[in-house]
Amino acid sequence: MVPFKKRRIQLHTASSGDGTIKYPQVVIFLLERKMGASRKSFLTQLGRGKGFLVEESFNQSVTHVVSENNSGDEARTWLNSQLSKQLGVEKNSTREEIHVLDISWYTESMRAGCPVDILDRHRLQECGTELTEFSVPSYACQRCTPLMGHNSRLTDALSILADSAEFSENEGRSVAFRRAAAVLKFLPQPVTRLKQLHGLPCLGEHSLRVIKEILEEGVSLEVETTKHSKQYTVLKPHLLSVNEFQILTGIFGVGVKTADRWFREGIHTLSELRRSGHALNRAQQAGLQHYEDLNLPVTKTEAVIIGQIVKKAVNAVLEGAEITLIGGFRRYAGNCRGKQTGHDVDFLITHPEESREEGLMPKVVFWLESQGYLLYQKTTRNSYLEANEGPGQPSSNMDRFERCFLIFRLPVDTDEGKVQMERLRGLPTQTENCTNMRTPVDGETETKTHPSVDASTQKRIPVLEPTQGSRDQPWRAVRVDLVVSPHSQFAFALLGWTGSKLFERDLRRWAKQEKAMSLSSHALYNSIQGTYLRASSEEEIFAHLGLEYIPPSERNA
Repeated sequence: MVPFKKRRIQLHTASSGDGTIKYPQVVIFLLERKMGASRKSFLTQLGRGKGFLVEESFNQSVTHVVSENNSGDEARTWLNSQLSKQLGVEKNSTREEIHVLDISWYTESMRAGCPVDILDRHRLQECGTELTEFSVPSYACQRCTPLMGHNSRLTDALSILADSAEFSENEGRSVAFRRAAAVLKFLPQPVTRLKQLHGLPCLGEHSLRVIKEILEEGVSLEVETTKHSKQYTVLKPHLLSVNEFQILTGIFGVGVKTADRWFREGIHTLSELRRSGHALNRAQQAGLQHYEDLNLPVTKTEAVIIGQIVKKAVNAVLEGAEITLIGGFRRYAGNCRGKQTGHDVDFLITHPEESREEGLMPKVVFWLESQGYLLYQKTTRNSYLEANEGPGQPSSNMDRFERCFLIFRLPVDTDEGKVQMERLRGLPTQTENCTNMRTPVDGETETKTHPSVDASTQKRIPVLEPTQGSRDQPWRAVRVDLVVSPHSQFAFALLGWTGSKLFERDLRRWAKQEKAMSLSSHALYNSIQGTYLRASSEEEIFAHLGLEYIPPSERNA
């Protein structure tokens, strides 16, 4: 107990705050039983003075019950009685919603000036309570993994170690950490004790050691050291403003190996790269030129607008062709919460009539160029031959579709942008007469309209609000990938290009190890029968593999 005179001084100091609630999501109730009224009053005023929401009486909004000198069973019994008597709910019905904590959590939070992470030592132990033990299928393709899990503190830490291992070209270690993180992301509840993870797949000794340290100490020294290391800071992409420390792998066209080589040469910033005299290829030059825009997140609205433009281009050169939004944005479509942005936009193009898609990509690219939408483009040809993809061929995660890597010029909603949008479409503006020729911008050379483009079919496409990084330009640069697939391979391409990367890796691993099959983004091959298994939908592919169908929104391993 604090002496009464000293308690009065502390009480006056604690209540001298402005009354602002800084942490409304944390609603605390101090259990008076064995604490005493005077100490509860002092601690209440102390918490309120630091911006905490501390209730005088227990109510339905309470998220944290703090006890002193009570056992876990005593505190839980009291809580269950309150839930039953005051709130009219059944006993134990919300035991997972309210944290029952020792006074140490409260005092540590007071010292920190904010709610500290809840660790094992903060939770009151209950003798009669058994910990929830989880059961997890071994393969990511067997699990419905949500976009937002319950153990982000643990999964984020393991992801940092996975990134670091990837930078060091240790793929095996990187995959091991990512698989461990995927298991934790699947769990339906937060992990509070290490013993809950006993027997779960993909959790190696290293991952368990990191998890144990975070549960007991709040942080992992290895993770913190890695996160703040010079190499990780330089090689891991972040969204930074233009004058801050720049990151090499954020440059379009620069892979981990190239970035690591530059880092070892002492190149750590964009300005150092420019001064180095390194000969950059065309993709890297474009990536460096549009670095700021390309490292801004792409919103769903932007993806939809780009999709409208690409669809217009595709329909202008091949009637009946189909375009599908793939990649991360396809997975996010089923999520009402969580991530709504991506780093690029991917589209899959096909035609219901087999072989009609041949020769489509150059025409689409020409259309987009003639309308002023492209800042950079590189096309790779289709090199897949089914006759050569038999059992003797090693499986590969890389597909061989015809593909175009683009940096897209997306107009934004400024006065100049509106004029530019009209120019790009050959429409008259308030300042000039209608013309069939687009005015070149930023030193571009003039291009003629593709003969297959019908100006009468052009429709207005919404323009966007300016985003950070547009730098008062009437447009912003966005990464876009176009993939053309024959209709017979469309289902496999759609599955392969939806992701996530680990989900796709485990699909292939399941096919090989459990079904003696070879799966790629082109086909599914039965090695025992020596035949290809055809499919017109993702559901059919899952059925061939003996797996329950998992929708795109649940493939976030």
